[in-house]
Amino acid sequence: MEIRIEDMAFSYASDPVLDGIRLDIRGAQFVSILGPNGVGKSTLIHCINKILDPTAGKVFLDGKSVKDYSLKEMAKEVGYVPYASSDTFPLSVVDTILLGRHPHAGWKTSDEDLEIVYDTMTQLGIEDLAMRPFNELSAGQHQKVMLARGLVQRPKVLLLDEPTSNLDIKHQLGISRLLKHLSHEQGILVIMISHDLNIASKYSDSIILMHEGTIFSVGTPLQVLTRENIRTVYGVDSDIIDDGGRPHLVLKDLECDECRPMPDGSVCTSDL
Repeated sequence: MEIRIEDMAFSYASDPVLDGIRLDIRGAQFVSILGPNGVGKSTLIHCINKILDPTAGKVFLDGKSVKDYSLKEMAKEVGYVPYASSDTFPLSVVDTILLGRHPHAGWKTSDEDLEIVYDTMTQLGIEDLAMRPFNELSAGQHQKVMLARGLVQRPKVLLLDEPTSNLDIKHQLGISRLLKHLSHEQGILVIMISHDLNIASKYSDSIILMHEGTIFSVGTPLQVLTRENIRTVYGVDSDIIDDGGRPHLVLKDLECDECRPMPDGSVCTSDL
């Protein structure tokens, strides 16, 4: 699958959000979209999956304009896991995940659909939740179920809006590792919005760094996550530590009394 974006812009009424977006992402890989709040990360993926219609420019999936896809065709090609779901119906977990099979199977559930659902739940370690009401789950369980619903679509592209935001550290690592594995082993183009620069650096094949509604930098973690880029985009200073060939960022807070330079030139730092 290839995603190509040509000179795309988007505005809410007269308020511009994205401008001059040009992007070309090809093949099965794990891509992270990074950037401060309000730079248009969610708007970008909503323009890719047809939730929003760009004000200008075009988005192509495998050379075909997104505008030419029907919603059902789009659902077969692109899976989407939102930041939070508004689903409040007391469906069981298995029925909630089965909704992801609708683009392929309609309203009739087959044995293959059930097998895909239970395989996916086992992969995510949530098979014990199968008959639990979805609206009674914890935030972390809720997030895993939504991820499962996206995965059972068996999409060529999987878009995720902060999929690890409600998870503890162990499960953040586990989900990120799983997404990287899925991209490589199942040939899926996985694109994840994240605010955790170090998790993105550790697992991503490519990083898209956004700034003020534009694409500021695209490349490998080493190419994108530099001191200069972090200072420009986030307005903070950082140190970069080599972590097995990938950058690990350590934040400097020079406005904190305890973090001001010491006589020996050292400063107190904390992980991003």
